[in-house]
Amino acid sequence: MKLKKINEKLQEALEESGLTDANQMQRETFSTIKSGADCIVISPIGSGKSVTIVLNVIQQLVSEGEESPRALIIVEDKVKVLEMEELFEKLGSKTNLRVYGVHDKGDLEYDKNYISTGIDVLIGTPNRLSNMFSTAGYNVNRLKMFVIDDADTILKLRHDTKIVRISNSIIKTQRLIFSDYLSERIDLIADKMLVEPFVFEFE
Repeated sequence: MKLKKINEKLQEALEESGLTDANQMQRETFSTIKSGADCIVISPIGSGKSVTIVLNVIQQLVSEGEESPRALIIVEDKVKVLEMEELFEKLGSKTNLRVYGVHDKGDLEYDKNYISTGIDVLIGTPNRLSNMFSTAGYNVNRLKMFVIDDADTILKLRHDTKIVRISNSIIKTQRLIFSDYLSERIDLIADKMLVEPFVFEFE
């Protein structure tokens, strides 16, 4: 992918995966996300939002560092957790990033024990992340990125209170919202969480 100042290891993994051309969304959002600014990205289903999230998280984190997660990604359900994990495995194959996914059907104690050994990226469903957060299952003090994927679907299921509660506990981080369309619910949660966000809309 021809993206400005992209990490070489990420570039190599993208090319090996056959992702040689960045689409409009990936081209236009890359520099802004890389700058650390809060963003809302609106783009249709199937337009590559998950790939955009994964490549930007890898770009920001590059290699393993802290014991605590440095990126927290909220997704809709178990299927999305597994898909996102697979994407990280593929696009992060040249890095040392430790990625772990949690969902409502997993073993809570096992998840907490695994996370305590040290991970870089935590992917999860709103319920599981909220439950784990309430029982000190992970630390948010080192987070560099807080990402919501499929925000419209997640907010329709009324998970906004859980998400805002986690967000409010983070002193400083980059917050990114990805959605199929811009709704009133997204506007409301953005007002509570994001700081002067850049808004990108693609058709």
